[in-house]
Amino acid sequence: MNMSFAILAHNTAPDPVFVYGNKAAQRRFGYEWEELTALPSRLSAEAPERIERQRFLERVTRNGFVTGYRGIRIAKSGKRFRIENATVWQLIDIEGICHGQAAMLPQTVDV
Repeated sequence: MNMSFAILAHNTAPDPVFVYGNKAAQRRFGYEWEELTALPSRLSAEAPERIERQRFLERVTRNGFVTGYRGIRIAKSGKRFRIENATVWQLIDIEGICHGQAAMLPQTVDV
């Protein structure tokens, strides 16, 4: 299946690492599967953007999910892009245990 939107997920490690990124996410961020799934998710944002990113993820933790998010991210190449209208949610299993967070990025724009 060829999806035009990116889907990413990170785990609950103290410094969460991506555990999933579909082909669209791999293309947008410029990482192969092995690289992406070894990358701390905080590195998807430049240092000045990380505080706002962390505040947003804390909001997702409190609310279970958030829609309409936008923010600046950075690809492996250093190219910056803005994500628009993202939805981010908690990855909770049937027993109520949180395994991380996932995001669907329907639109990205080069900046």
